[in-house]
Parts: sequence; C-alpha cells; structure tokens
Amino acid sequence: MPEDLDEPMKDADLAEGQVPITALQEHFSVSFTRMIAYAAGCSIKPHETDYEGVDITVVSSTEYRGYYGPQFELQLKCTYQESLLKEDHMSWQMKKKPFEKLTREKRYIPAYLGVLLIPRDQTLWLRTNEEGLFTRSRMFWESAANLRHSGPVADRHTVHLPRRNLFTGDQLLKIMQQIGDAEEGLR
Repeated sequence: MPEDLDEPMKDADLAEGQVPITALQEHFSVSFTRMIAYAAGCSIKPHETDYEGVDITVVSSTEYRGYYGPQFELQLKCTYQESLLKEDHMSWQMKKKPFEKLTREKRYIPAYLGVLLIPRDQTLWLRTNEEGLFTRSRMFWESAANLRHSGPVADRHTVHLPRRNLFTGDQLLKIMQQIGDAEEGLR
C-alpha cells in the first residue's frame, strides 16, 4: 500500500511510538476508506493478504436493477507526494506485477485502485475537536478496467486517476449503482 517499500527504513521513517510510517500510512488509508464506506451505508470485507492485488472489498446491501449486493475490490495506496497531483489527474506508478494482477480482464469482481494523498507532516493527517473529526487527506480512484492498455507493461507503469474521481460517499454509491445496474455479464 505505502510507497517506496523497497527503500531501507531510516530513523525519520519511524513515528513517535516507533511504528514505521509506512505501516501507519497503510492503516490510515484503510481507516479512511472504511469511514467513507460506512457513512455511505456500505461495508468492508478485509483480505488476509493482497495476493490477488487488492486490499479490501467494498460491499453494498442494496438491490439494483441487475444485482443485489454489488461489490468491488480495492487496491489502496498512500502517499504524501503532492507533486503527483496534476491539474486534471493524479499520477501513480505501479510495479508491473501488481498492475497486471489488478487489471486482469477475467476478474469476477470488479477491481479499482485508490490512492490516498495525505499531508507530509503526520500531525496534520487528522484533527479532532468538539466540532468533529477532520482530515486534509483525499483519495482519488479509477476502475482497473479503465487502467488497462493493450501494449506491453514496463517494470513500472504510470496510471492516471482523474481528479473528478474523488472518493466520496456519493461517488462510492455511484460505483455501486453502476455495478448493480449492469446487464448480466457486464461489470
């Protein structure tokens, strides 16, 4: 989930409690996604491993025209690199193997990529007071089907997540409706 897992860890990569920042980023991205999903009336199925190239499954309990209980699998990434945010999209580099797993055409359950952009300073990730819980973090998403391309995949492949695809409760419900309203066999 977090970026730069191949680089050796430095003292600066440890949080106050000696938990690696990458582990905190991973948990924060899952927690962020859970809050959005729960507020939208959906639930989350965790995965023991991300062997299939996904971290969680988001599930609805609503009946749509085509399906009852649509769901999709979500690969989560987390970064503080503001430079990845462009005028109309967020760029994200994926390694070849995870990219190929995520974008397999024969997936039974639709898959999506979500990249959470957090502040570099960990103390700014989350703020709470009597008015509520606030975060300056935001997640951009794209369906794996839209990330596919016909050419060969290099060791690292750059994908673009449109800025209009901001992961909100409303957008999550639109994804569920699109999956749930699909004609039989279309996902």
